[in-house]
Amino acid sequence: MAVAVYVAIIVLIRLSGKRTLAKMNAFDLVVTVALGSSLATVALSKSTKLVEGVLGIAVLLGLQYVVAWLSIRSKKVRQLVKAEPQMLLHNGQFLERALRKERVTHDEVRAAVRQQGVLALDQVAAVVLETDGSMSVIQHSDQSQSASALEDVQGQVGKEQS
Repeated sequence: MAVAVYVAIIVLIRLSGKRTLAKMNAFDLVVTVALGSSLATVALSKSTKLVEGVLGIAVLLGLQYVVAWLSIRSKKVRQLVKAEPQMLLHNGQFLERALRKERVTHDEVRAAVRQQGVLALDQVAAVVLETDGSMSVIQHSDQSQSASALEDVQGQVGKEQS
C-alpha cells in the first residue's frame, strides 16, 4: 500500500504543477507537513483505505492550487498567505528595527553577504529577507539605474515601515 500511495502522491504533485515544488512559504510548509502526515497515515494504518488517503492528498494539493491561484489574482489573499520581503541592510547600514522584527542577527546578514563573495558591507546596496526565508544581496551598481526590484520590499528608503 505504501508504494501505491507514494506513486499516487508523485502523480498528483506532477499534475498540480511547478508551484507545488517552489520554495516554501508558511502556507506551503503547512501543506507539505499535512501531505507527509497523510502519506504516513495511509502507509501505516490498516484502517485507512488507499482511496481515502489518495483523496485526502488530492484535496490538500487542490487547496494549495486554489490558494495559489487566488493569491495571484487577489492582493488580500496574497497578503494573508505570504509575508512581504523585508530590507535588513541598506547602503551598508543595518536596519535594527527590521532585524528585531524578523529575528535576524547581524551575523546572519554578514554570512549572506559573504556567500555572495562580497567582502565589505559598504559594497552592498541592500540585503532583503525574502518571503521564503532566503536573503537576497544586492550590490551597488550604476546609480542611474532604477531600483524597481525593491518596489515591494518593506523598509526601503521612502517607504514606511510597518
